[in-house]
This record gives sequence, structure tokens and C-alpha cells, in this order.
Amino acid sequence: MSLPVLVAIVVLGIALSVAAVHFTGGSKTATLADPHQALRRFAEDFPDEAATAIRLTANTKTAFLDLGRGRTGIVHSIGDCFLTRIVTAADVSVSSSDEANTILMRLTDFTWKGGRFHFANAGDAQALLKALEARHAAKEAA
Repeated sequence: MSLPVLVAIVVLGIALSVAAVHFTGGSKTATLADPHQALRRFAEDFPDEAATAIRLTANTKTAFLDLGRGRTGIVHSIGDCFLTRIVTAADVSVSSSDEANTILMRLTDFTWKGGRFHFANAGDAQALLKALEARHAAKEAA
């Protein structure tokens, strides 16, 4: 078999594989329909945790759950799946952004570094920022 024919077959095979994954839903991005879905998804991984407040980002890809005792639960969309985390003061560094209703969060977790989270509601952004900064300030004071 000649090299050009082999290259053409490989390129066509890769293109068909990518198309098959896309058309069968492999490139779909998961979103949270409402706070209750975020709570249900979080409860799958942490069934013994009770959230007192749930804050969704504007793009509905991330939810932050107040868990009490200085902990925040996170449900975040990656591709068509969700990851869940519980963070404490030792796990997070947070700051406000120049953009309104947006916070920047960095995690020490090597599997997910955090990101930029924009909220539709300024109250949600400020409440989360205040809670995380309070925990962060307590960590720095110690």
C-alpha cells in the first residue's frame, strides 16, 4: 500500500471517529438546571452533607454550596460530567475581579485549579466572596 493512500485512510478514520463522538453527544456540555439539581448532584458524592445556601453562576456550570463549619461545596461542569469538591481555608485563594459580579478562585487541588466565576446576582457574588475571604483571612492570621 502506498504512503499517500495510507495517510488518506488514517485521516478519514480520525475524522469519522471525531464526527461519531460529536453526533452521539460526546461534545455536549453539562449545565445545572436549578439549585436543586446542584444539591442532588452534590449529594451523590457527599450524602451526609447538608447545604444551607446554594449559589449558581450565571452560565449555570458551577454551583457553590454553604456547608457550615468553614466549608464550601462545589459542583462544577467539565464536559458532560460534573466534579464535586469540598474546600476549606487551606484549599482556596480567592479575590475579586475587575469585572462586576465575578470572583477568581485558585485551589491547591492539582486535578482542578479553580477559575473565574461570574454571577448574575451581585448578592451571590459578594456573599461567596465574603465567606471565602473570611476563611482565607482567618487562615493568614493563624
